[in-house]
Amino acid sequence: MTSLTTIAAGIGIAAEKKSAEVTDWTARLGWVVGLLLFIALVYWLMRQGWKWRGSLQSGLPQLPAAPAEPGGTRLALTGRYHGSTTAGQWLDRIVAHGLGVRSRVELTLTDAGLSVVRTGATDFFVPQQALREVRLDKGIAGKVLADGGLLVITWEHGDTLIDSGFRSDRAAEHNEWVTTLNHLINTTEGAR
Repeated sequence: MTSLTTIAAGIGIAAEKKSAEVTDWTARLGWVVGLLLFIALVYWLMRQGWKWRGSLQSGLPQLPAAPAEPGGTRLALTGRYHGSTTAGQWLDRIVAHGLGVRSRVELTLTDAGLSVVRTGATDFFVPQQALREVRLDKGIAGKVLADGGLLVITWEHGDTLIDSGFRSDRAAEHNEWVTTLNHLINTTEGAR
């Protein structure tokens, strides 16, 4: 008899419990829509900031195209282009003429200068006379790597000195680029 009483008591308790409240879908949907609108606003503001920075840098002349006959290839590498900044100011990204777009890159040093061929972005050419300095660094425009992990090439475009950051797929190539380009720059400056 006690077991029947216990079972009956258990059934009574189970019958008295209420199920959990059903989710208020209208309130949840309102929060989701509000969050999506907030994210869209943030992206729109970021895009406006990028466009504003580009308009501030509109005085930068068009990037030179590679000459029809660039001469013999001295060095070549494949890797990543991490962006360009005003020389000496590693956080002042230049976005005019597509220089702010990160991309895959094929970098080729020829007799005429430096050819930068980018996937999904505008290619450009740096004439040999415009090259100013090459060094290994650790960061540029929001990209920070291990010390010496970034090949930074300083070049003159119009009245602006620009630092452009590259990372080879084979980082051991960086030292050869620094040595060769700095020797070329010193030779060119001696001839001026």
